[in-house]
Amino acid sequence: MKNNQADIDVISNALEQFYFKGIYKGDLDLLNQVFNEGALLFGDVKGQPYAKTLEVYLEGVKNRVSPQHSGKPFKGDILSIKVINSIAIAEVAVKMYEFNYQEFLSFHRIDGKWLLVNKMMSDVEN
Repeated sequence: MKNNQADIDVISNALEQFYFKGIYKGDLDLLNQVFNEGALLFGDVKGQPYAKTLEVYLEGVKNRVSPQHSGKPFKGDILSIKVINSIAIAEVAVKMYEFNYQEFLSFHRIDGKWLLVNKMMSDVEN
């Protein structure tokens, strides 16, 4: 078992430069750099079940007013990252619009690149 600080740094950078910025700006090019094309997204929003393919999720991002242009608060925080060999999990908190999301993001190193393969999220109270 290997928990490599260099891998944690790469995942942290991917979260900061592609995931958080992509969500904030509504930038699909940034998001496509961090998501694996087969990624699935599950969870709940305001108590309602949430299940989407990456394609459906990105279509929603494309068609909404981005947090950047909404004038509403946005903040992404990395709470933890754990790496074991070629798999990793990141726990993040994302504040956007009127939502506070707690997320578990699963990563897999594919062809030498860390990619987000699964997103689980829940809208939590402030």
